[in-house]
Amino acid sequence: MVGTEDTRLVVLRGNSASGKSSVAAGIRDRFGRGLALVGQDNLRRVVLRERDRPGGANIGLIDTVARYALDAGYHVVLEGILYADHYGAMLAQLRADHRGPTHGYYLHVPFEETLARHATKPIANEVGKTELRDWYRELDLLPGGIETVIGADSALTETVDRILLDTGLAGLPALER
Repeated sequence: MVGTEDTRLVVLRGNSASGKSSVAAGIRDRFGRGLALVGQDNLRRVVLRERDRPGGANIGLIDTVARYALDAGYHVVLEGILYADHYGAMLAQLRADHRGPTHGYYLHVPFEETLARHATKPIANEVGKTELRDWYRELDLLPGGIETVIGADSALTETVDRILLDTGLAGLPALER
């Protein structure tokens, strides 16, 4: 078992440029101290410099970091593409082991919108349409209907507000750390 009955685990998934990192940062900014951001991109690409593949070392590292933060009393926002076939088993076990409420969200953005959003990113010159097409998976949802799908028509502030309210984080005090 991991975390406490009071810790919240929020899993944000979706394709590249769907807004996961922006939503996660918005949640953290609004909540304050006591909320850990566990970002797939940081752990996989920066810490390990690993390609996204089944059985990658990053899967265990993401799990370990999320569990550590929950056990330390932090609420956790875990965000990333987190393909269902690569990360689904880890996410299912983390959800089953978490003592507190767990909420899953899938940010769904159509491919054309993904391209438009990607064009504004710093890596736009390094990653093109072909790579984005290869990475894109239409509604790559986890089994069991455990994720709330949020569409591209939901503005950033609206999405952050919704998740803070859904998860109960809006009514919880920030921690003094």
